Amino acid sequence: MHLEKKQTLRQRRIWRIRKKVKGTADRPRLCVTFTNLHIHAQAIDDGTGRTLVAASTVSKDQRDAKLRANVAGASALGKAIGEKAKAAGIGSVVFDRHGRRYHGRVKAFADAAREAGLNF
Repeated sequence: MHLEKKQTLRQRRIWRIRKKVKGTADRPRLCVTFTNLHIHAQAIDDGTGRTLVAASTVSKDQRDAKLRANVAGASALGKAIGEKAKAAGIGSVVFDRHGRRYHGRVKAFADAAREAGLNF
């Protein structure tokens, strides 16, 4: 019963954030998702529904680094997505933390993406 309540509350937080955070072609939405083992991040243009840039700890270029869903992995992936976005011509994004609190892994990811040159 308790797990269902937590999941319901998290889903409400996700919907509440997504009502306010919209990605455009000029300023896509940078969405970061954490599982128990991996981290997935993508820059999304919500107007067309297209993913412009994506990075994950399971992608080919990050797999060799043996990154996991911890603070160190979040920092490395934030830097990687920032560099990919800059190479694709994306300089500014809106940050979607996907229902998570802004501390720990989420904060490490965001700080590393900012250091790589993304503005949000």
